[in-house]
Amino acid sequence: MKIAIMGAGGVGGYLGGKLAAAGGDVTFIARGAHLQAIRKQGLRICGVENMHLPKVRASDTPAEIGIVDTVLFCVKLYDTESATKAIAPIIAPNTTVLTLQNGIESVRDIGSVIGSKAMLGGAAYFPASITAPGEVTFNGKIAACPHVAFGEPGGGDSSRVQELLSVFRAAGVDADGCADTDLMLWEKFLLIAGTSAATAVTRCNIGTVRSDPDMRWLLRESVAEAERVGARAGVVFGADVVDQVVATIDTNPANGKASQLVDLENGRRLELEWFSGAIVRLGKELEVPTPVHATIYAALKPFRDGVPAV
Repeated sequence: MKIAIMGAGGVGGYLGGKLAAAGGDVTFIARGAHLQAIRKQGLRICGVENMHLPKVRASDTPAEIGIVDTVLFCVKLYDTESATKAIAPIIAPNTTVLTLQNGIESVRDIGSVIGSKAMLGGAAYFPASITAPGEVTFNGKIAACPHVAFGEPGGGDSSRVQELLSVFRAAGVDADGCADTDLMLWEKFLLIAGTSAATAVTRCNIGTVRSDPDMRWLLRESVAEAERVGARAGVVFGADVVDQVVATIDTNPANGKASQLVDLENGRRLELEWFSGAIVRLGKELEVPTPVHATIYAALKPFRDGVPAV
């Protein structure tokens, strides 16, 4: 299977590294200093797992790669449109595009450009980020969750899902298929809605947030508010889904930080419009009050494009 990793950040870098280390035909699509470091010294995975791949294929021009069997789509949400256009030259009628982004609209948005039949929807359940050019730090998967889960949009299993699961598992990646992909994506979004909002607005890691009663209230309400929006949109959640999501967050490494906080600390652009912003927008459309996420959105808005000008 010929695989392209569109976005070699935390998720794409770690998964692509595991696949390449297992002998997979993998090419990383990256840019800037990260790309230059990968070309010069390879890719280094640090943290819970440590590995160094001294020679990996990497490019900033997807058209150079040629047609691939699978694209792991792992770019930040604000790069979705440009990245989708960029991968057009490597897509054939039988190419599968698996998006592992954190939002709830990526399958629709990417599919509207390259064709919905190419799409698989998935989620990654581990904190990882670029910590230096050419280096990705992997902090371990969330307990009781697979590294990744994915399935057919609006459905679940298929032959291509099973084939890709086999590829991941052969590389030592804990991967699961899901019977209800849309529900899975929304449940992951509840987790993201809580952790990205509460850690970014407080500037604290997840251990600090969940151990303080006031910050824990903020965390839980961020999850619950997103659940109410999803339920109004037609998602059939379990009765205790909020408790389950918070319990999952309690298993996160205490020093873990949501990617939005990492980006905020480093003065980078935020995915705010696709996290709290999406909840506020959908809440207005569906007439669901979203005061918690509206407040968080307002507090983080000055930083959404990076460090604001003084």
